[in-house]
Amino acid sequence: MSGTTLDADRLPRHVAIIMDGNGRWAKKKKKPRLYGHKVGADSVSAIVEACREIGIRYLTLYAFSSENWQRPAQEVTGLMSILKRYLESELPRMQKNDIRLVSIGDHKRLPASVRAALENTVAATSSNSQLTLNLALSYGGRDELVRAVRKICHQCLGGELEPENISDVTISENLDTFGIPDPDLLIRTGGEARLSNFLLWQASYAEIYFTDVMWPDFRKEVFLQALTDYQVRERRFGRTGDQLHTQ
Repeated sequence: MSGTTLDADRLPRHVAIIMDGNGRWAKKKKKPRLYGHKVGADSVSAIVEACREIGIRYLTLYAFSSENWQRPAQEVTGLMSILKRYLESELPRMQKNDIRLVSIGDHKRLPASVRAALENTVAATSSNSQLTLNLALSYGGRDELVRAVRKICHQCLGGELEPENISDVTISENLDTFGIPDPDLLIRTGGEARLSNFLLWQASYAEIYFTDVMWPDFRKEVFLQALTDYQVRERRFGRTGDQLHTQ
């Protein structure tokens, strides 16, 4: 795949990835689950670099779901440690490569030290513009929708908004992802084929690509395969192929 040629005019503007398979990858190698997460962090760096190099403008990574808090305490603590280390160690590279970091999710649940590292990196990279890296942390699609509905209810109660004026735009404007375009391509690694509560509203028309490759093995070559597959798909958005071809 090293000779893969992509059509620069048909690149997805926004790629979202469910990074799955770290634990199972480690188990196959008879290693602790956290070992898989640590190697998975290297895949994050590799894919962020690939996106910057290829020209992808937005990358959203499902780093820690709202359901992941139910995992064993030792694993959660280890994951938070890996996250904090990533945020601190990658900041110089983000600055060098003009990468802006943002994050979605219920950050109140994050440990204070992780939250501080996240806020520092977000603030430090806020003026960068070549690639927006969006980390979904303590994030769940349903939880996000509930929070959006609450915001809209308060707007109605405060007289800022009439219920009959609520539209899909209203909902989008009150989601965590406000200001970020909906994903064009959603990738899930690790062999599972489900959304797992990820970007439920935003992914309505995303092209979905499932791969058996576990996240620690998901590097640039496999990413290029997903992009190549995306570029041969016909995106109709409810219209017929004939309609698209006659425009």
